[in-house]
Parts: sequence; C-alpha cells; structure tokens
Amino acid sequence: MKSHLFTLLTAALLALSLSVRGAHAATLPATDDPEARGLAIATMSDETNLGFGDTKTELRMVLTNASGQVSERRMRFNTLENKDTKDGDWNLMVFDEPRDVKGTAMLTYSHILEPDEQWMFLPALKRVKRISSVNKSGPFMGSEFAFEDFSGQEVGKYSYLWLRDEACGDRECHVVERRPLYKHSGYTRSLAWTDTQDYQIRKVVYYDRKDALLKTLTFSKYKKYLDKYWRSHDLYMENHVTGKRTRLVWENISFRTGLSEKDFSQNSLKRAR
Repeated sequence: MKSHLFTLLTAALLALSLSVRGAHAATLPATDDPEARGLAIATMSDETNLGFGDTKTELRMVLTNASGQVSERRMRFNTLENKDTKDGDWNLMVFDEPRDVKGTAMLTYSHILEPDEQWMFLPALKRVKRISSVNKSGPFMGSEFAFEDFSGQEVGKYSYLWLRDEACGDRECHVVERRPLYKHSGYTRSLAWTDTQDYQIRKVVYYDRKDALLKTLTFSKYKKYLDKYWRSHDLYMENHVTGKRTRLVWENISFRTGLSEKDFSQNSLKRAR
C-alpha cells in the first residue's frame, strides 16, 4: 500500500482519487465472501493514491491529558513514494517546537510482512538510535499515537473481513475488520470505516492485545490536491483507557517537491533540523 501517516497514519492517511471513483465502484465484487470483499475495499482505497511522488507537510500535534491540560508541538512530515509497489513508502518526521524536543527526528522505511525499519535522532545524545521492532506499540513522543501508527499501512500487512455497510455521519461507509499479519503489533485488530463513494477513511477503532477497546482515530477536513489526491487535515486520536487525546492538524502540504532517497538516509536525520 502506498501510504503515509498521513495513513495511517497512514490507516496512516489514505489519499483518494475521484477521477477513478466510477471504475472502482464498478469493480467492487458483488460477492457474499466477506474476506474477498474486505480485501477489495482495502485494495481499491490503496490504488487511488498511487503516483503522488513525494510530499512535504507542516503540522501541529496537540496533546490533551485526562485532566484537560493542553500542550502543543510543531513538526514537519516528509514522505517519498516507493516505486516498488511490493514495498512501503519512506517517511521522515522532524520536531521544530517546543525547544525541549526541537531537532528530534524519526525516519521510517515501511515494509509489508518484514519488520519496518525505524530510527530516531535524539539531539541531547547527538546520535541516531534504531527503534526495536518489538517496541513499536509504545506511545510516540508522549502522544496517543504508537510508533507503528507512523509506519506504512500496506495492504499486505493485514487480513480483512467486511462486516457491514452503515451510516457514518451524513455518509455511507464500508466497515472492515483488519487483523495484523506482522509480528509485534500492539493491536489484535482494528475496524476501519471507509466511505462507499470516494473511499476516504473516516474512522479507525483499535483493540489492544487482549482484544479490549483501546483507541479511536477520526479523520476529517479533507481537501483535494492536484485535482486527484485527498488529504485529511485533522486526525483525532482518543485513548479510551487513559482518557488522553492527541490531535494532528495539517497546515501546509506540498506535492512533488523533488525529494529523493538521499533525503531519507540516517545522515539526513542529523541534518533535518
């Protein structure tokens, strides 16, 4: 899957193309097999994002604790599309504010069933640290997003089961259960609500390793770029266990800026600030 946190965070976010909406609607299989239908919905969402190239994004991370206290961070998020459709995209996230986290950066090479590769640059230590594949279920920088939420959400990472179609706000959505096939996930499963018309992700509900309700991620304020690619500008993650919330607000997005593989190396982590 070609995703970015934007994906789901990639979900990372899933960007979608209205220009192929009709063709996709026509090819959704009229089948009673819920596994085949679930996979088809996920694949159709994924295919519409192919060809975006690269993106640069500026965003805010707003943290709210259980008592209602709010803190804010500013960051940049760059994505390079992997031309190999059998592998995942590359992402680089850099914190700019506040001062105590300025220069902290995380690089992710997303894979499918192989463990994602992730590194962090910690300014206080002045070195790059590799993130263990078994630790990616933990919270990222004190937020309600886990490390694995910032890796790719490639189609091949999950098994799928279509559950039903139902109203989601003023829209109709496919509800699909996804179960991770890769090791060390912090989730047993998630439920994704995908718009039946334009295949935008509207909501994802996550269940922990004991299969108890853990978090809900809501996507809103979509905008279309290049007359083709949709991006949600507001991602809201609520932790039902701790009562904490994290909002990611996308402020500026640029496409096809000329980023290359050299901008996503371990050395680039140190230069990112």
